[in-house]
Amino acid sequence: MADVRIIGLDIAKSVFQLHGVDDAGATVLQKRLTRARLLPFFEKLPPCLIGVEACATSHFWARELTKLGHEVKLMPAQYVKPYVKRQKNDMADAEAIAEAVTRPSMRFVGPKSPDEQSAMMLHKVRLMLTRQLIMITNATRAHMAEFGLIAPVGRGGVDRLLAIIDDQTDERIPAQARSCLQMLVAQLRLVKLQILDNDRQVLTLARSTELGRRLMEVPGIGPLVASALVACVPDPSMFRCGRNMAAWLGLVPKQNSSGGKERLGSITKAGNRYLRQMLFAGAMAVIRRAMQGTRRTWLIRLLERRKPKVAAMALANKNARIAWAMMMSGEGYREPMAIAA
Repeated sequence: MADVRIIGLDIAKSVFQLHGVDDAGATVLQKRLTRARLLPFFEKLPPCLIGVEACATSHFWARELTKLGHEVKLMPAQYVKPYVKRQKNDMADAEAIAEAVTRPSMRFVGPKSPDEQSAMMLHKVRLMLTRQLIMITNATRAHMAEFGLIAPVGRGGVDRLLAIIDDQTDERIPAQARSCLQMLVAQLRLVKLQILDNDRQVLTLARSTELGRRLMEVPGIGPLVASALVACVPDPSMFRCGRNMAAWLGLVPKQNSSGGKERLGSITKAGNRYLRQMLFAGAMAVIRRAMQGTRRTWLIRLLERRKPKVAAMALANKNARIAWAMMMSGEGYREPMAIAA
């Protein structure tokens, strides 16, 4: 055991596979452990480098193993996959992790604290509730349409349908169907209340940190995006520049270049999907406001050449780079006109 210097740990719910190598790269450990035996095993092991794929429960195990004196590095699973040899199984995965963690060009994921994970849980729960709201709304519309009751698109149309369901004197809906629709209405109203409560917690979270308050000064970055940025990027120094952070979020074009000829396509959609969606939604809000104004900013000039959604993606990329610069420098947001003056 004293010869083990690097361990590749393939985590799961109940069974964990280990692959350890020494300084020369020779395999000196291959072991399969249950959940209850994992931490006691590492308590007896001298401090070493442990590689883990950044997947479910990885941040928890990174914190626990770090407490025992080990150095833990998390890696995106797609970066580990090229090191898997032939057949895929737990032993091959652990060996690939041990190989990948030693690569100097490997990119790592910063372990999150419990508070940062709690902040992201707010966003994940909000996303789930929003999807449930859409599902219940669409189901209500579809069931009402079966009785010839159609409402316009939008919140006002849904409210009109809910009023019909609540009206016991309306004979266009059979009694049995009305009881089913009332179940959907009860769920719809509960989900709306839960989303409102979640939004209040997100707003409080964004305002509770100095960084969150500074980020909310950027046009297109509101409480949702600010709190998500603080939670998702605990250490901005892991990115060499703002462009790298924008690329990590998938806000850059795909490349299919060869022979010195550059071919760019649509955005890569890599990285954190939720954060990318929020940045894009904020950028669309800024564009809608810019199209109503008369100031000829770079955004207006861009809209003259490109479609609004393409311009929104460019603005989302710019906001990601601005956010990185503010995180690194500790400064507040400065309007471009003020910088030019």
